[in-house]
Amino acid sequence: MFRPTGFADLEGRRVGIFGYGVEGRAAAARLRGVADLVIVDDAEGVSDEVLVTDRGGIEALATCDVVLKSPGIPRRRADVLELEREGVTVTSALNLWLHDTDLDRVVAVTGTKGKSTTTSLITFFLACLGQRAQRLGNIGQPPYDPSVDTSEGWLVLEVSSFQVVDIDVAPRVVVVTSLGEDHVDWHGSLEQYRHDKLSLTRAPGEHVTLVADNPTLRDHETQIGGTLHYVANDSTSLATSLGLIGEHNDGNVALALVAAATLTGESLDAIRAAVERRASEFTPLRGRLTLVASESIDSVTLRYVDDGLATSVLPTLAALEVFSDVAVALIAGGFDRGVDYAELADALVARSAPTTLITMGNAGARLSDEVRLRSHDLIQHAASTMLEAVTLARNSLDAGGVVLLSPAAPSFDLYRNWEERSDDFTTIVRSLLL
Repeated sequence: MFRPTGFADLEGRRVGIFGYGVEGRAAAARLRGVADLVIVDDAEGVSDEVLVTDRGGIEALATCDVVLKSPGIPRRRADVLELEREGVTVTSALNLWLHDTDLDRVVAVTGTKGKSTTTSLITFFLACLGQRAQRLGNIGQPPYDPSVDTSEGWLVLEVSSFQVVDIDVAPRVVVVTSLGEDHVDWHGSLEQYRHDKLSLTRAPGEHVTLVADNPTLRDHETQIGGTLHYVANDSTSLATSLGLIGEHNDGNVALALVAAATLTGESLDAIRAAVERRASEFTPLRGRLTLVASESIDSVTLRYVDDGLATSVLPTLAALEVFSDVAVALIAGGFDRGVDYAELADALVARSAPTTLITMGNAGARLSDEVRLRSHDLIQHAASTMLEAVTLARNSLDAGGVVLLSPAAPSFDLYRNWEERSDDFTTIVRSLLL
């Protein structure tokens, strides 16, 4: 079976692009004029050159030497497995890029929560040391996009659980921020998700694996590869100086400090001092406990916080912990991908501060049911639109508090992506405050 170890191996070959989103378009741009392309997507009407999966698309992919699968298509989907049984190599453009790249310049960051923030922090910390660094991958542009110059500097790569399953080579440094529950529908089970998530650490190649020091990751130590280092939370106020709130960000900061030190050889103290000098320049990523607005009515203060990137349980639990002593109206739910909401329901019922739950979508309905199994005292409302959800949340906080969008679910039932959902929340909040 033909197995490419870089983009150069695809020259003159028949290559399938399976999935024509951001990654698929970047792969196609990289290979136009180099390979004979067959482009397939599940959706209809994407482009005249794009075949539909169930309308001859799979049959066309079966004629290819290799298929580059986009991350959104499950690795174990029946049609993907059938392609492999027919002798077609299925891999990813990201995997080929890693084979082509100087891995000593790459740090890959993954985790159930915190990977985007940690990717941004590592990039910023390296810049504070006067070194060139780019954040790439799941957080930004695909590194193999021909418009991206990766020839110099450090390459800080955010990698999702969808992407790691197709990677068979490890960069110099691998960072794991957390290990919770997410994407169970894509991976098939919680344990399979966690096994897949940690597979990047087990990929061949000499590398250091930096792991957040928490019980869940220690429980899965046998599944972690590389030269393993557990990293405890940063005990200084550096996260606060950077405009980040919550104890989990002390963990993200600590991982970023150690990653930068591992790459550059600088001491932790030297990096911390350099970052402190420029901390005001760091811009926290939106959708991650971002204060959208606040208002005061008759001496009562309401804050509106966008944590829209919390598309799984773990980050929502972290957000609730940040506001443990404050009244909260939580807007949660969305597209249901089958995760277990028992832990989140336990946390909501256990809160001592006043709490209202506003649910949306099928995931919200399941969370609501879990809460009712535990308590009928926690106030709940169901909303069909974001305007209704924000209005209900706002009206529930007579004595002040936080309207918190932290969905613990994807957005695909009503929105194209989490950014669109966060934008809707922000627009509605600001319109209500005019």
